[in-house]
Amino acid sequence: MTAMLLDDADRYLPLTESTYYIMLALVDPLHGYAVMKKVEDISRGIVKIGPGTLYGAFTLLEKEELIVKVKEEDRRKSYVLTPKGKSVLTNQIKRLEIMTQNGLSITDTL
Repeated sequence: MTAMLLDDADRYLPLTESTYYIMLALVDPLHGYAVMKKVEDISRGIVKIGPGTLYGAFTLLEKEELIVKVKEEDRRKSYVLTPKGKSVLTNQIKRLEIMTQNGLSITDTL
């Protein structure tokens, strides 16, 4: 991966919590309802995505070429992360790791 690609990926950061979880769910191809359920499951019920939020995010992520439609059957459209989307998600995870390490380093003082 080139430095230019990484710099391009960083321009999307930080991701909102909803966008982060949507992208995390789309590591494997999923349709909208499955994404909503997976987000709720992997966030342990903390994040719940409604249809308006989800389809708005799909539109933006597809426009920015972070996800791509891989299947359309009846009204179900399945999406998956693109290589660019994977770079963005990877960089967001690295940011979250740094934030977590910083928070854990001071929890004893709180």
